[in-house]
Amino acid sequence: MAGLFSSFFEWISSLFFSKSAEICIVGLQASGKTSFVNVISNGQWSEDVVPTVSFNLRKVKKGSVVFKIWDVAGQPKFRSMWQRYCAGVDAVVFVVDSHDRAKLETAQFELHSLLQQGSLTGVPLLVLGNKNDLAGHATVDELIQILQLDTIRSRPVSCYSCSMKSRHNLNIVMQWLSERGH
Repeated sequence: MAGLFSSFFEWISSLFFSKSAEICIVGLQASGKTSFVNVISNGQWSEDVVPTVSFNLRKVKKGSVVFKIWDVAGQPKFRSMWQRYCAGVDAVVFVVDSHDRAKLETAQFELHSLLQQGSLTGVPLLVLGNKNDLAGHATVDELIQILQLDTIRSRPVSCYSCSMKSRHNLNIVMQWLSERGH
């Protein structure tokens, strides 16, 4: 009976007390940014994702949180735009292809270049090491070391290993993002 009351109370609360969170998703091309947005918005994963040109904007409701999600292109010519879309958000999500070790040094450089922008001071950072379903992917500890996440002091930083394909760790990621809303 207590569970029924709790569920009913949560439903009523969500009608009147919803939160919102604005997040920006960035990372190198083909890291899985758009796949992440697709999986959290409609539960669908597909190998047939068209590369993002410039940006996509989506609103997604998960529980009592409405997410405004900026999905920004990761090709080199679009990386200078990352700061514009990240300014003023509740969290930055940096998606990394943890299987493509050759690009991790570039990812580290681009991430730290972005975080040096004054307009992003204090904005929480979530790093997602995507494609952990592939053999040889970098572990969370390796990502922390390679991306030098342990040197970041000006903001809360979290790092998770995930897979959009298998939805591994996505509930934890969504909980982290939900806590950033207002």
